[in-house]
Amino acid sequence: MNQLTRTDKIGYLFLIFVFILSLYFGFTNPDYFNNNFAVEDGAVEYGTAFMLLSISILCLYRLFLLGGSKPALWKIGVLFFAILFFFGAGEEVSWGQRIFGIESSDFFLENNAQKETNLHNLVVSGKKVNKIVFSQLLMLAMVTYLLIVPFLYRKKEWVKNITKKFAVPVVKWHHTIAFISSTILVTLIPASRKWEVYELAFGVIFLLIFLNPLNNILFKRS
Repeated sequence: MNQLTRTDKIGYLFLIFVFILSLYFGFTNPDYFNNNFAVEDGAVEYGTAFMLLSISILCLYRLFLLGGSKPALWKIGVLFFAILFFFGAGEEVSWGQRIFGIESSDFFLENNAQKETNLHNLVVSGKKVNKIVFSQLLMLAMVTYLLIVPFLYRKKEWVKNITKKFAVPVVKWHHTIAFISSTILVTLIPASRKWEVYELAFGVIFLLIFLNPLNNILFKRS
C-alpha cells in the first residue's frame, strides 16, 4: 500500500471523527442526528459542497498552471473534472438558493420533490432523478472508478494510456479501503439522513485522490 501523506492522515482523521459523531448520535439520538447534525443546510451538507468545490478549484488551478505545456486531451480531461465537481457542489446547496434567499421558479416548484432549484431532486414521470441517476448510476461509477480502474491500471497498458491522455487521477489502495470502510460504517447508522454523511465522506476521499493520486506525475511540470 502507498505511504500516507500528511494530507491523507489529516483527511482520514477528520473522517474518523465524523463517523464517531455520526454513529454516536445515530444510535443515541436519531432525532438530533436528523434535525441538527445532518440537517439540510447544516455543517455536513456544506462540508460536502466545500470538498467538491475544492476539487473543482484544484482542477482549474492545474489547468491554468500546466495547460500551456499539455496536450488537448489532457486539458479536456482536467476541464471536465472541474465542471463535474463544480456541478456537484452547486447541486449540493441548490446553487445557493437558500443562502441568498432565491425563490424557486414555477418549473422547479412543480417538478422538484423538495421545491428546490436543483436537478437531483427532479421528478420525471413519477420517478425521482436522484434515485436513478444520482444514486444508482453514481454508485456504479464510483465502484468502477474506485475498485475496478485501479486494478486494471496496474495490469493493462491501455487503461494506463487512457488515464494518461485524459488526466484521470488513479486511486491508491488506501483510497479504495477508505471508500469501502465508509460504505460499511454508513450502513450501520440507523438515522434516516445518514447518506448526508456518506456524501461528505465521498467528498473528502475524492479530494484526497485528486490531491495525490497514484499517477501524480501527470500533474507535474514537464
